[in-house]
Amino acid sequence: MPPPHLPTTQSAVLAIEAVADRHGRTVRAQHDIGRDRTFAGLVGPSGPGDPAGEPDGIPHEALLEFDGRPAVTVRLFTHDEVTVTVEGIAFDVDRDRVPGFLNAVWSDLVHVRARTFPPSTTLIVTVPGEHSYREGIGVHSLTPWLAGRIR
Repeated sequence: MPPPHLPTTQSAVLAIEAVADRHGRTVRAQHDIGRDRTFAGLVGPSGPGDPAGEPDGIPHEALLEFDGRPAVTVRLFTHDEVTVTVEGIAFDVDRDRVPGFLNAVWSDLVHVRARTFPPSTTLIVTVPGEHSYREGIGVHSLTPWLAGRIR
């Protein structure tokens, strides 16, 4: 079953806040609304500062920060782009899939795979019913939380 569609930044923020509440996380949100405050206002289809670049109305971006471990931030951009950062490791996640991704992180469906040859370390987030999200980790980027999840 596909996740519910989150057509706007505000709908995504509300869905993310609901997941955070279920896991007992406090959310700090910063909203950037309007062409003069968002990245979308800087670059439109016709180039920088394009006044007719946003057909959907006023651009809205948000940065959400959560308390506790692991350190998680979510940056929602105007054009359905989302970056979720877990302990300093950034993931590109579809807007509709962010609540499931965060639920997996906070339900500890996360592990780090370390290989000796060739040397590599990968953070893997397993979202039930979806594909796993994988991002490489630099050797010097291992935090105590990440090191505790090495398999």
